[in-house]
Parts: sequence; C-alpha cells; structure tokens
Amino acid sequence: MPSWEELQTACDVCTKCELYKTRTNVVFGVGVKTAEVLFVGEGPGESEDLKGEPFVGRAGALLDDMLKIIGLDRTTNIYIANIVKCRPPNNRDPATSEREACLPWLRAQYKLMKPRIVVCLGRIAAGALIGKEFKMTRDHGKWFEKDGVKFMALFHPAALLRDPYKKPETFLDLKELQREIEAACEHTP
Repeated sequence: MPSWEELQTACDVCTKCELYKTRTNVVFGVGVKTAEVLFVGEGPGESEDLKGEPFVGRAGALLDDMLKIIGLDRTTNIYIANIVKCRPPNNRDPATSEREACLPWLRAQYKLMKPRIVVCLGRIAAGALIGKEFKMTRDHGKWFEKDGVKFMALFHPAALLRDPYKKPETFLDLKELQREIEAACEHTP
C-alpha cells in the first residue's frame, strides 16, 4: 500500500484517460487524512482545476456553509475528494470511461483513510459509490451500508445554487448526517 504522498505523486502524473491533456492541476483532495467522514464529489470545475483543490468556487463556499451548520470543516474533521481528479472540459459530467480510469485513485485514498461515513455530493458520485440504482430525488438523505461503512448522498452544492428550493431538504439531510456522526462518535472505542 503506497503512502498518501506516494499516491498523490503518482496521481499527479496520471495519463489513464484523456482528461490529463486539458488539466491545469490534478485535484487530488483536501482535508484531514485520518478523518472518519469522507465527502466525494464528481469532479473538479474550473476554479478547482486552477487552484488544485476540490470545492473552492461558489459551490465550495456553499459546501463550507453547509458543513459549518453541522460542525464540520475541511481543515479539522473531514476529507474531500472527487470521483475524477481532472476537470472535464466545459464542466461536463465525467464520462464513464473517465470515472472508471480514475476510481482506483479514490479507492486507494479510501483504503488509506478508512472512513466510517462517506457522503456523496450529487448523483454522479452517488451512482459510482452507492450503486447504479441510486436515484437522487428518491434516495438523497438515506443511509446505505457497505462492509460496515455508511454511505449517504446530498444534493451537489452546484445543484443547490441552480435550484434553491432543494435547500430545505438538504438541511434535513445534513441534520441526519450530523445525528449519524454523533452516534458513530459515541461508539468509538
């Protein structure tokens, strides 16, 4: 098993899909590498590609506000990554082949981190990690368990910027996430 540094160094020079040709930076992830909660988005946008960090644009500011509501912060108690590490042109959805080429990087991060809870941000991440049968409008805020790890999906912050009417549902989902985190912490040896 490579270290975090070895993994990131290898990821930084990845050419497994065509996205490497147009990237400015690989967006590997950010946060606490030992956190029990992992947030996963679909892929970097323009701001993220320029800075090399996930969720730094308008959607990132909204995500930070959402996290603050339930006592989470990318610098103290969570880790944030994406399904794909390079920006798809024009912020399009990552193609299936791009997701498949990039998922081993996320799986390796997951194995190093060993989170207890994974929060998928949006339908692409949820479909890749929870399952193809997942439907965002039906299943957001619900818990799924795989090998003792709890998975949940929230609407992607960019979707909330486009459709603010989803914010009340997302607030309820965040409170459910907070309850689960608190319950998991109570059972930590």
